[in-house]
Amino acid sequence: METTISAPLSRALHDSTMVAHEQAENAPFITRLMSGEGTPDGLVALLRQSLPVYEALEDACRRVGSDPRLAAILDPRLERTAALHADLEAHRVQGRSCDVLVPAAEMYAAELRACASDPAALIGHHYVRYLGDLSGGQIIKTMVRRHYGLEEGLSFYEFDIAKPKVYKDGYRAALDALALSEADRASALAAATRAFELNHRIFVDLEAAGIR
Repeated sequence: METTISAPLSRALHDSTMVAHEQAENAPFITRLMSGEGTPDGLVALLRQSLPVYEALEDACRRVGSDPRLAAILDPRLERTAALHADLEAHRVQGRSCDVLVPAAEMYAAELRACASDPAALIGHHYVRYLGDLSGGQIIKTMVRRHYGLEEGLSFYEFDIAKPKVYKDGYRAALDALALSEADRASALAAATRAFELNHRIFVDLEAAGIR
């Protein structure tokens, strides 16, 4: 069995983040939202926290987009900032808005902005956010539509990608082909775990704020 050290990068990213990933997806805030025990306001609050995170991620990617350690996985079809703005406006028109920006979201955005000087770390964040949106994000969309009857304000979870599975396979292959030093690889792996930890902290902060 391959170790995290010798495994292809996509496998190493998956395996090294399993514990942090499980912790995030089992946070009470998100499990309540997914089970139908939350409210549409909870989704709006989550989208609001996501906006500065994606603004920072996408700005950092643009700043270092020509770096060969990162360029192969960048794709404007993945960008979510415009969709988040549109979704928040759609919810606002329907009377749902969120003015709360929790500390963890601000911390997450700050760390992503700092990644403009560390493209290898940006790989880990890019992997967690966008592959998550193409996978678990689709489940969130399905569940909130089912439980809360929402048909608008969900474009964040919609991609101009005809075959997501094929795309994800190609993304993983591109990750595995990146020419990284051992230090770069370690930075990418650490950043991916950190991304899940920060995501979990956002859920914890939303819970503490009494948002359902």
